[in-house]
Amino acid sequence: MVTFNSKGKLWFETLQDPTRASSHDSELQEDHTSLLWKETFKQFVDVKANGPSSIGSDFCFHEFSHVYGLPEHADSLQLRDTRHGEPYRLYNLDVFAYELYSRLGLYGSVPLLVAHKPDRTLGVFWLNASETFVNDDRSPQLKRKRIQPRTDVHWLSESGVIDCVVLLGPSPQQLFSQYAQLTGYQALPPLFALGYHQCRWNYNDEADVKAVDAGFDRHDIPYDVIWLDIEHTDGKRYFTWDSALFPEPASLQHHLEKKRRKLVVINDPHIKTDPDWSLYREARDGGHFVKDREGKIYQGSCWPGNSSYLDFSSPDTRSWYSRCFRLDKYQGSTPSLFVWNDMNEPSVFDGPEQTMPKDAVHYGGWEHRELHNLYGFYQHMATVEGLITRSGGLERPFVLSRSFFAGSQRLGAVWTGDNAASWEYLKISIPMLLSLSVAGIAFCGADVGGFVQDPEPELLVRWYQAAALQPFFRGHSANTTKRREPWLFGEEVTASIRTAIQQRYCLLPYWYTLFHQAHTSGQPPLRLVLLLPPAAQWKHCRPRGALLACPVTDPGVQEIQVLLPGSDEVWYDVHSAEMYKGGKTLSLPVTLDSVPVFQRGGSVVCRSTVSGFCTADLHPDCCPFSLQGVADGELYLDDGHSFSYRDRKAFCLRRFNMLSGRLLCRSAGEEGTFDTDTVIQSVIILGVKGKPSTVVVHVSGEELCLYSCIYSQLDCRN
Repeated sequence: MVTFNSKGKLWFETLQDPTRASSHDSELQEDHTSLLWKETFKQFVDVKANGPSSIGSDFCFHEFSHVYGLPEHADSLQLRDTRHGEPYRLYNLDVFAYELYSRLGLYGSVPLLVAHKPDRTLGVFWLNASETFVNDDRSPQLKRKRIQPRTDVHWLSESGVIDCVVLLGPSPQQLFSQYAQLTGYQALPPLFALGYHQCRWNYNDEADVKAVDAGFDRHDIPYDVIWLDIEHTDGKRYFTWDSALFPEPASLQHHLEKKRRKLVVINDPHIKTDPDWSLYREARDGGHFVKDREGKIYQGSCWPGNSSYLDFSSPDTRSWYSRCFRLDKYQGSTPSLFVWNDMNEPSVFDGPEQTMPKDAVHYGGWEHRELHNLYGFYQHMATVEGLITRSGGLERPFVLSRSFFAGSQRLGAVWTGDNAASWEYLKISIPMLLSLSVAGIAFCGADVGGFVQDPEPELLVRWYQAAALQPFFRGHSANTTKRREPWLFGEEVTASIRTAIQQRYCLLPYWYTLFHQAHTSGQPPLRLVLLLPPAAQWKHCRPRGALLACPVTDPGVQEIQVLLPGSDEVWYDVHSAEMYKGGKTLSLPVTLDSVPVFQRGGSVVCRSTVSGFCTADLHPDCCPFSLQGVADGELYLDDGHSFSYRDRKAFCLRRFNMLSGRLLCRSAGEEGTFDTDTVIQSVIILGVKGKPSTVVVHVSGEELCLYSCIYSQLDCRN
């Protein structure tokens, strides 16, 4: 299935002794290899303390022609053959309005490659945090007198060690589970984090925040979180507030908390070089900054101007940074304040490729080149630990990070960075998020509407509709764009956006259940079924997922083509309840209000019939069943915010089964106790011909109730 070193490209260079090398300067001047100890890039000089240190190897995937993974790139979901182009680069960079269909690295890196065919899924995890290139050769081979597909992959990293794991699957869900066991499971987010987030660089002041908050209520649009960018601080000093614009930040948070809403503020890794600022002095005196190759504090330019960069690779620095989030230290913060880590690739405006020089020195004497792709991961880790410690270990944190690495899923959410308001960026967001999901980063999203430039109303509506069906759902825009709150584009646009957001909130019980599955089994909410090329046999991919969506990503579309997978499947339009056979491509009319969404026959989706004003208003009260002889599904419930589900088993996991006219509701096999007043008030059954006179409801195997068929509650549709 997989051959290691099939082309003999296994290679590693040992670290060398710089003292010994410097003593032979005269000979090295004549030696071509001496040039590898120092490289020049534009005006930057990179001095390699231990000499050249590259490693590499190759793998052959026999009889595989479809490979995925290696985020983050603004490219197609299926990786392309690189024989006649650039290799895929894994190197975390701050790339503003990034180029589309490019193999250059973006904000995060996950060195996981997944190969798939109908009967087997394999993965190769190349654990290396230095700059890495991946070449992909799809040359077929002649075997047993017939041409067979194959994919040759060559990994090349600048430094580090060869630490590689082959994940044998053989099914997609087994591969996801194996990878999660290796790098960590997706963190179970607090429920509010799955709602809608409203962000802008920047909301002007406390009055502006309150006005936007009131606008959502006035226009009957649910939302959970409002965000503040860098301008809320005192001169770009993080952990501070601008006293003129935000004089009473705690009062502002209490105002939002009364409505059960949250505030998120930005917190970047660069610290303004200001000896008069106590936090800077603490970090300097505690030895918490990255050093340059001369042993001095490294300084670069970012939002505050001249800045020093925290060395999150140091356990002591992470511990110190975590303590900065304590309520008694972070003045103006409350338990309803959460955090956004940005610019943590790290971004250095005057650095090579706008990042930190590779010869900067971290904890333990390691050069930045060794751990570049881990820098943002370590800040994310320290921030998460800070919020957990702030609550005494009781409350789940929410932290969004722009930079990430393998394992970031166990910390929180990521997003795709500085996109632009165009149809092309809307379209590319879908394969980008699917690629992240394949690589274990399940809690992911893209800025709704595009971060830069101004979206036309139709684009904005279509982006809301697409993003409402993706894990992380945030509207965000730059300070150079026009204001973009959902009610600023006329009533027709407001109504369409309201519908998209309300439908998201109605599906939150299902989303929360999907995140429980990601947290416990490694299965991403955006399922691998969407990976398969159209010609593949969809039936080989389990679990298949219950909902299939086809967002509109082109302007002026009045009809859309939808491929319904699985010739042995049936699908129901969730709006009209019309049934369609799988294995076909449908042509469906669409309006500005409509997005084709289908429910798979044989599935159960628990949802709420009322969207409320935020996630705290939601309770599952409706179970749409789509029958194909039988139906099954799950519902996960807990308090939505604490670690009680983990520490005290305070959760409820129920499995619904419909068989022979009997609806069974029983424990899904996990030990858990959670008191809830949630009641299933209505059941919608799709695919039943005729109206049954009774429905027998069983709970934990006990027949509790025999309901006469009350059609206002039990809606039976053909």
